[in-house]
Amino acid sequence: MNSHLKQLIDLSHVDKAIDAFEPQIEEANYKFEAALAKKQSIDSDIENLTNEIQEEQVKKHKNELHLAELSQKLESNSKKSAEIKTEREMKSLQLEEEIAKEQVTFANEEIARLEKIIELKTEQVEAAKESLSELDASLVSVKKEVDEKLEIINKSRQEVFVKKEKLLSEVNQKGLTFYQKIRRWAKNTTVVTVEEQACMGCNMLINDKIYADVIKAEEITTCPHCGRILYMGNTEE
Repeated sequence: MNSHLKQLIDLSHVDKAIDAFEPQIEEANYKFEAALAKKQSIDSDIENLTNEIQEEQVKKHKNELHLAELSQKLESNSKKSAEIKTEREMKSLQLEEEIAKEQVTFANEEIARLEKIIELKTEQVEAAKESLSELDASLVSVKKEVDEKLEIINKSRQEVFVKKEKLLSEVNQKGLTFYQKIRRWAKNTTVVTVEEQACMGCNMLINDKIYADVIKAEEITTCPHCGRILYMGNTEE
């Protein structure tokens, strides 16, 4: 086999190995990122619930103030009743008292309703905080596990990078430029095998002459259809 072709085949295998590390890194990080996303979601829930509780407390406080005003009004009306001189004044005062009592009833019911909402949301906050505490504890172990995996991956990746640097120092520069030009668009299918007289990059059949050139492997041969570099699949690497 042509030595320059062999170098490009080896380089393509190394490039594939390097690219294969990215999904491994993503997979290793996924578990931690998923746990972190869950933590952020719980933090957001706690913040939203806390804001909602504060809003309900404001509503409750307004009703309590209104209730105090109504109590003062009823007390004032009670004093006025002793000073009433006409039936018309009596009816007017009674109507005011009825309206005030209805408002008192409504205010008390509203305060009770708001207290239940506040109690429920407070329980939800406590439950969320408990979940958050458990998640924080698990995040430590998950981070440790991920870091250990990444350390192994990075060590392997560094070994491949060293291998690539060695290849780059040995490879024919003209062939390397040609290889890099194709790789810009073909990525990890820059150098492909020929199987059953077809290019495994574009799956198109090649003619007998090109096929014979690929078998001989005396020169770098490219696919006439897609331009990828071709070699026989059973070639020793």
